[in-house]
Amino acid sequence: MKKIVKVTGPGMPLLLDDIDTDRIIPARYLRCVTFDGLGDHVFKDDREQHGDHVFDRDHHQDAKVLVAGRNFGCGSSREHAPQALLRWGIEAIIAESFAEIFHGNCTALGIPCVHATPEQLKQINAAVEADPTLHLTVCLETSTVTHGDTKHDCHVHEGTRTALVSGQWDYLGELLEGEPQIRETASQLPYVTNFA
Repeated sequence: MKKIVKVTGPGMPLLLDDIDTDRIIPARYLRCVTFDGLGDHVFKDDREQHGDHVFDRDHHQDAKVLVAGRNFGCGSSREHAPQALLRWGIEAIIAESFAEIFHGNCTALGIPCVHATPEQLKQINAAVEADPTLHLTVCLETSTVTHGDTKHDCHVHEGTRTALVSGQWDYLGELLEGEPQIRETASQLPYVTNFA
């Protein structure tokens, strides 16, 4: 299973509070059978209403690390929101706080959610706005975010950090990896093998 120890890439400045999942992916896109293509509709309504949204700017098209504010991913528990961000290309999110279910859905997809203080977020966001090509490095081994010569000590929930760095975040992968043991156990269960 894939271990996620470090994410490095250009940052995306979106330092706003209370971004709910309906803003991340509007409800009309929830009828999809698969999550393919959701990345095209990330923040769709915000992008259409306000213009010049950071997700539309040419110099952020390769962004991998999203910088957000407090209570990111609040609102409904839709899994589509982290799925849409992942399919757009976001591989890590730094914010002051996250909605609990959103945080769990991100972890299940291998997207680290890193907690930073408001002051750290202002510094990181300003650095990315000043230089859109600036690479941010989220290191889960040290719980830090680095850009240039600046390093921020941040926080990652220990259970989440352990799951990501050990590769145990992928429950489906873990289940598939255990297929031989599952088959062996199933072969010993009379209600599986001895149906009349």
